[in-house]
Amino acid sequence: MSGIPTNRVLEKLDEYLGKNDYAGAKRHLLYWLAEAEAVGDGKGILLLSNELMGLCRKLGEGEQAVGYAESALRQIEKMGIENNVGAATTYLNSATVYKAFGRASDAVPLFERARAVYENNLAPDDERLGGLYNNTALAFADLGRFEEAHGLYEKAIAVMRLNENAEPEQAITYLNMASAAEARYGLEGAQEIISGCAEKAMELLDSCRHRTDGDYAFACEKCATVFEYYGYFLYKKELNERSRRIYEGS
Repeated sequence: MSGIPTNRVLEKLDEYLGKNDYAGAKRHLLYWLAEAEAVGDGKGILLLSNELMGLCRKLGEGEQAVGYAESALRQIEKMGIENNVGAATTYLNSATVYKAFGRASDAVPLFERARAVYENNLAPDDERLGGLYNNTALAFADLGRFEEAHGLYEKAIAVMRLNENAEPEQAITYLNMASAAEARYGLEGAQEIISGCAEKAMELLDSCRHRTDGDYAFACEKCATVFEYYGYFLYKKELNERSRRIYEGS
């Protein structure tokens, strides 16, 4: 039995996300998830569950995000693909959901499963490794395991530097390092680290300010909140303006 038209589904999803239309993106994904379930398309179900958990995480819909994560993990077992790279990406996505909604201790075992598969199957410069290290570090920081977190942030940046157009991801990681330093040393004690990380993040975001894609717009939004927290109010305004221009196509 034929499956869903994956490429077409993802292309349309990118259109919604490029316009910041999360409601439309969710309706689109739910429609195709129902179609995949109707025709027994296991790969389609896994793909859409991953997309839905990520979208619900962005929307702050914790219960739904966790539900789609659990569904995806069950689908992996059903398909018998526990040790392939696609499964590892689902472990990573699910762990990120758990971490986002206050379950860092549940996230760590999934991050570690993903790391075992990735490091055995991916090239050292694969950008997926950078994302894995960054997100695992976030969970470690939540659990007070700051030395491990710092080491993984550095590994993430080292991988990202080997990839083109990864400046926004590096900027986010530097701001994550600033937040971890604050949690470890307090705001005053971490001030020098925070300032250094913020300056590096600004340089990286400014180096690719010509970009007009949704990923850059999302990174600007994400970073703007952190810059505002640390008192960089004008730069926060600038990042939000860059994001607005991209979403509005102006």
